[in-house]
Amino acid sequence: MTLQIYRHASSHLHVTPPGHPERVARIETVDRVLDGWADGALDHREAPAASEAQILRAHDERYAEMVMTAAPEEGWLSLDGDTHIGPDSVTAARHAAGANVAGVEAVMSGEALAAFCAVRPCGHHAERDRGMGFCLFSNIAIGALHAVEALGVGRVAIVDFDVHHGNGSQDIFWADPRVMVCSSHQMPLFPGTGAVGETGEDGSICNAPLSPMTGGAEMRAAYERRILPAVRAFEPDLLMISAGFDAHRDDPLANLMWGPEDFRWVTRQLADLAGEVCGGRIVSTLEGGYDLDGLATSMTAHLDVLSEHAR
Repeated sequence: MTLQIYRHASSHLHVTPPGHPERVARIETVDRVLDGWADGALDHREAPAASEAQILRAHDERYAEMVMTAAPEEGWLSLDGDTHIGPDSVTAARHAAGANVAGVEAVMSGEALAAFCAVRPCGHHAERDRGMGFCLFSNIAIGALHAVEALGVGRVAIVDFDVHHGNGSQDIFWADPRVMVCSSHQMPLFPGTGAVGETGEDGSICNAPLSPMTGGAEMRAAYERRILPAVRAFEPDLLMISAGFDAHRDDPLANLMWGPEDFRWVTRQLADLAGEVCGGRIVSTLEGGYDLDGLATSMTAHLDVLSEHAR
């Protein structure tokens, strides 16, 4: 088997206001990385659009319907100072969520061992009833809920190594013991959540905040002491990854000091753990990463490990 890659042209059509860090150049960088891979090393698939029913598993009906009907003919509708809907943003968001649904179906059916969703807008800040932090729909939550509610998967673990706390994933699964959410992230930093004491109603939330200016050593300790043991004890049937690359030392939106070798290390640990607890099944999805060179080198390290794992 080869690593499945889910993409869609609409990711290029989600246009944000001038100067916005979540810009089309990000997906152009991602495409250059993917298109430079050796022929046959990756299995490229077109991401479908998530259905309304799939989106409503994760989001409040009033909020979801507002987003799905909000696209202006020109310009932007702004949900807040950071989060904007342009003419084609909703189409892109539906395909970003649908990529996660399709990846989950492929991995759980045995068609693939691992999948990566190379789509935007990102999703892990979108809460049940509001979008924020550049995110409209929680792509990874929609995928996880499709696994448990449509495919009968017993337990899903989400591990989020984006530099910003995945408050949306935490909000959606706060009281859902079927899905564990683990997040490493810089603190203090937007969105201001993710303290160690935030554990969810059933203890299935695990946060590992990291101090500004810390690097790989502190990250590795957090995973070895907190996140990896928590996932191992949870014994998921599927591991999903919110793969943000903005913990890179050159990223303009944060102050962690990771390099590509750190993204390679954490991906290797997660792949090995998936092999131990859930038959190796992994679905990873793109979140942040706003320095284009850092995004390219860090994502390459992530995919190197996943493609080796998937073979």
